[in-house]
Amino acid sequence: MRLNLKQIAACTGGSFSVEPLDACVIATGLTWDSRDVKPGDVYLALPGERVDGHDFVAAALRAGAVCALVMQPIDPSVQMLARELGAAVIEVPDTAHAVTDLAREWRGHLKGRIIALTGSTGKTTTKNLVRDVLAASHTVVATAGNQNNELGVPKTLLNAQPETQAVVVEMGMRGLGQLADLCDFVRPDWGIVVNVGESHIELLGNRQNIARAKAELLCALPEGTGRAFVNADDDFASYVRDHACLDKRRVDTVLFDGSLQAADRRAAFSEQDRANASVWAERIELDDQGRPCFMLHACGFAEDGAHEAVACSLNLRGLHNVSNACVAAAVGRSFGMSLHDVAGALAKAEPEAGRQEVIEARGGFTVVNDAYNANPDSMRASLSTFCSLNVSGKRIAVLGDMGELGDYALACHAGIGRLAAGLPLDRLVCVGELAQVIADAAEESGMEPGRIVRAAALSEVLDCLDDCVEPGDAVLVKASHFMGLERVVKGLVN
Repeated sequence: MRLNLKQIAACTGGSFSVEPLDACVIATGLTWDSRDVKPGDVYLALPGERVDGHDFVAAALRAGAVCALVMQPIDPSVQMLARELGAAVIEVPDTAHAVTDLAREWRGHLKGRIIALTGSTGKTTTKNLVRDVLAASHTVVATAGNQNNELGVPKTLLNAQPETQAVVVEMGMRGLGQLADLCDFVRPDWGIVVNVGESHIELLGNRQNIARAKAELLCALPEGTGRAFVNADDDFASYVRDHACLDKRRVDTVLFDGSLQAADRRAAFSEQDRANASVWAERIELDDQGRPCFMLHACGFAEDGAHEAVACSLNLRGLHNVSNACVAAAVGRSFGMSLHDVAGALAKAEPEAGRQEVIEARGGFTVVNDAYNANPDSMRASLSTFCSLNVSGKRIAVLGDMGELGDYALACHAGIGRLAAGLPLDRLVCVGELAQVIADAAEESGMEPGRIVRAAALSEVLDCLDDCVEPGDAVLVKASHFMGLERVVKGLVN
């Protein structure tokens, strides 16, 4: 971001409660955490349930913020401090909305391509892969971590510079209309729907409504120049394409498919789909650490539409990441990168902490930290990947509750239990109220009761693991973030 203080006041509908020494000073960043302020930043005072950002305006100004955006009068002593430092205090109607206002203004200064992505599972991993592929030959700014909400999305745009060649924006969604609202100011050039699963089914009721909500991203792509990346392996692929009227609006469609049936599906493509650019994987295999290697295929990107293929391998674990790699390859190839360079960038990509992160503990056992989040799709993928690892000792799965499933919660947790019963798990540890449904269903499906541990609290989990984990064992930790199972990971590792 490079906006002066006059522009910031104007685009946010604010007024100076403290005039700056120089209203033409350029602000170069934005944060709502006073501990992260860097000289030249705008500090955003957000009200909260536990803390109020207005209480930290003085700290932000002392750290070098050139401006504070507030939505209520501040203490006279803080006003005096701002005057002494030559900084501005701008009072706005709503500080949360001010982030969107700033991003909307700044979007008009960005010359690079804006790539937005959404999906029920794998959004952050796919965003990271797209970022890593493009960064091999382009300047890239991407969403930090999983900051994919009403604050994180505009901040991603504000982190970019006018000359940034690609901005990769991860978008989360909890209901109908939310992606449309985000796209209103992001104005994406290209859009990716990673998949349509069961995440947030509590609020949307069924997968068709989830697909409608995801399709809002593709509906926002510009007619005639937009490009949509659609998962051919997803059973709602046709729905999201039709709902967004891609063909009618002359939005290019690029198909990607990282499934084991990709080659068969490609052979069955309609004549219309054969005219679309596509990326797919064949001969997919997992090594003894669950890392995929495969032949990466692309067609329709070269001027003559030639078919290309190259060997590819990933440091990420699990078959599901082949699909994520395919869409990243499709984006890279659409940017003009060679398929060889794309495969090289994919091979160097590393998993993010808390997402299939493999940690070698001091006790001689392995911890698979997948505790950042969970839904039925990612839980199934995580268990499958875990069971593909070459383990000399026992396989122990620690599973917790999955959130935001509403009326489907019991059925979804029972489904995970039935799946677990048929997998080569030596012990299943279930923690949380809903996770007890996993335990019950696993036992009903034939898992011996002695292999199942029901825990009411995290301390019980650690006590159980302390008694049974030995060198050579592997422990998977997986649940929705609110369960706090990262504490189990820390306890195991430390």
